[in-house]
Amino acid sequence: MRLRCAVLDDFQNVAAGCADWPPDVELVPFREHIADEDELARALADFDIVVTLRERVPFPAALLARLPRLKLLIASGMRNGAIDHTAAEAHGITVCGTASSPTPPVELTWALLLGLARGVVQENNALRADGPWQSTVGADLHGRALGLLGLGRIGARVARVGLAFGMRVTAWSHNLTPERAAEEGVERAAGLEDLLRESDFVSVHLALGDRTRGLLGAAELALLKPTAYLVNTSRAAIVDQEALLAVVREGRIAGAGVDVFDREPLPAGHPLRTAPRLLATPHLGYVSEANYRTYYGQAVENIQAWRAGSPLRRLP
Repeated sequence: MRLRCAVLDDFQNVAAGCADWPPDVELVPFREHIADEDELARALADFDIVVTLRERVPFPAALLARLPRLKLLIASGMRNGAIDHTAAEAHGITVCGTASSPTPPVELTWALLLGLARGVVQENNALRADGPWQSTVGADLHGRALGLLGLGRIGARVARVGLAFGMRVTAWSHNLTPERAAEEGVERAAGLEDLLRESDFVSVHLALGDRTRGLLGAAELALLKPTAYLVNTSRAAIVDQEALLAVVREGRIAGAGVDVFDREPLPAGHPLRTAPRLLATPHLGYVSEANYRTYYGQAVENIQAWRAGSPLRRLP
């Protein structure tokens, strides 16, 4: 039987070339994001399989009930809070995940941090527009304090790069112990407030949950130095978007690097698109050739295993 497989948010139109898809699976990439649930229900009505990237597209119970043909839902990564797993099971939909490398978000974190510290975008734009020759003074990394919120798979790798730059690295999370921090050669901050007050660069690498949602609000951002930089490549909801917009607009911090947003894609005309002192990228943390080959390659493995009656990497 020929199966129909939808690939959501294939913005670069690369899914077909990233894996050896079975010839009896009709692959249909969606290059435009579909945000409206009614439109999504209509678009996916005739598909047996859906491949979705990250947690950008919600699959609540109401939507799953409108997709009677859907039998296999594949998400990139091994955790997806946008899928109602209980409802999926009730409708006989198998939900599977894939591996996801921590390396691409680590690299993007440093791209944003270095871009901010050395004014790369501003200087590049000035150079191309025949503007001033040198208009910024770079912020040094060596000897400066890097504060990490989270020291897991990604945060620990960011810490090692910071140490290689000669930075003083501290970390904090609700569950982080001094012993675990010492294993990575960093110090555990006494508390969140201490880390924010003392850091020259703060980078967010926490999982989103009840304790981390809205963790950095107006009061917390007010603790940052006027010369500090904030980078968030984790989850948008950890940092209050309105509070962040206020501090960059008012110049109360030196700048921010952001890869994640409350709404994705970020709507045209959104104030974060034009905010000063903000280096923003369209959720590129996971977007790399190697990661895409993993996502789509393992999606194919998941399809083949599911058809054989032995699904791989089942979620949650």
